[in-house]
Amino acid sequence: MYRRPLLISAIALAFVTSLSTPAFAKDPKELVIGTSAGPYADQVKLGIKPILEKQGYKVKVVEFNDYIQPNFALAEGALDANAFQHIIYLTKFSTDNKLALSELIKVPTAPIAIYSKKHKSLNEVKEGTTVALPNDPTNQARALVLLDQLGWIKLRANIDPIRASEKDVADNLKKIKLIPLEAAQLPRSLEDTDFSFVNGNFALASGLKLNEALAREKISANYQNLVAIRTADKSKPWVKDLEAAYRSKEFLEVTNKHFAGFSKPDYQQALEVAAK
Repeated sequence: MYRRPLLISAIALAFVTSLSTPAFAKDPKELVIGTSAGPYADQVKLGIKPILEKQGYKVKVVEFNDYIQPNFALAEGALDANAFQHIIYLTKFSTDNKLALSELIKVPTAPIAIYSKKHKSLNEVKEGTTVALPNDPTNQARALVLLDQLGWIKLRANIDPIRASEKDVADNLKKIKLIPLEAAQLPRSLEDTDFSFVNGNFALASGLKLNEALAREKISANYQNLVAIRTADKSKPWVKDLEAAYRSKEFLEVTNKHFAGFSKPDYQQALEVAAK
């Protein structure tokens, strides 16, 4: 996850600013879930919303074009839950802004991956090969760890992989040229670079397919996206129903059908093992 100072979408802004009463004052069977536009909104619309509506809930999905407003909207009661971020981002944002927000459950997550329009194999790397990667700290660390795993670079020993940066490159084994770019620009960089790392949501939005990637990260729990709620709401019945919807076989079927290549959370992997 990363932070981009983009404007909140007009629809989301109009919705959030129009609410004058906190979430607890409305019908407990009416849920408002905020997401980033794209696959995480689609997960709610295609998988979670139908399950909850069968239980009598009315579910509204509000899509945001930035990663700042969804947490403020959640804390202020304009949303009941949101789904767009991982635990590192949630923890830092909540701490920095003194928000009482908590993780509810992990969700299927699109990995960061390396793509190319000029090469069919990673074996075509050579001295001077250009590699674009995110310039924000969190995603750059993910890209550098994968480059280390590929054997293109060697990171310093004993570094924290979550905080790896270009200064931690101890040896550029393949003598590649690293080109840091804003994450949203990485799909377009494929026209000019040999290889580019692209975040899953931007890859899908640009028409790239996850199974077209030449290499994908194995997402750790730190980078698995999650559903966040207000900490005070943890024991409420709708929270348990929302979590159960994500843990259901029905949502697993939606994941397999519409989100191929996404990294599945542990509970979905366990369902698949039990079904064998």
